[in-house]
Amino acid sequence: MGLWKRIGNMFSKPEAPAVPASMLNLSPGDICEVSLVTYEVTGRTKTSGRNAAVLTLRDGSQISYLYIEEREQLQYRLYHPIDGRLDSPSEVPATLELDDRTFYLEEEYEGYAAVTGQTPYMNGGEQHVWQYQSDDSRLLRVEWQNGRFMLYEGETVIPADVRVIRAS
Repeated sequence: MGLWKRIGNMFSKPEAPAVPASMLNLSPGDICEVSLVTYEVTGRTKTSGRNAAVLTLRDGSQISYLYIEEREQLQYRLYHPIDGRLDSPSEVPATLELDDRTFYLEEEYEGYAAVTGQTPYMNGGEQHVWQYQSDDSRLLRVEWQNGRFMLYEGETVIPADVRVIRAS
């Protein structure tokens, strides 16, 4: 190594450390683990105005959805699709009864949803979301976009049970 190269290296800035992979930034093709189950991320939905994303996860033939939101700390909710139907987005009730369990409206929001990969909605667009919780901490999520409802039932996942295995 030449003298000028050595002098140049003394004054050059060190390389920035690599940013650790975050669940909030995963995209289709990445691999993650949730509650000791390994999933491939096949889709991602991000709603504008929120620091949150919904990842479509595939484990063999099973499809799940991981809702990730960063507030004071990262919050995770794992959902599974369920059958159900509602008539109109303007008539979504504040309480829903499902399988002898009552769910109470916890949060409602809307915004533009940008989608990547395989998601329940093929195109982005205005999305309306209602999130419910029951007295025994079970979760229910209702989404409406492009004239179509999707219903999901789920549970909260502690951050220690979620990790990135491979990120692009």
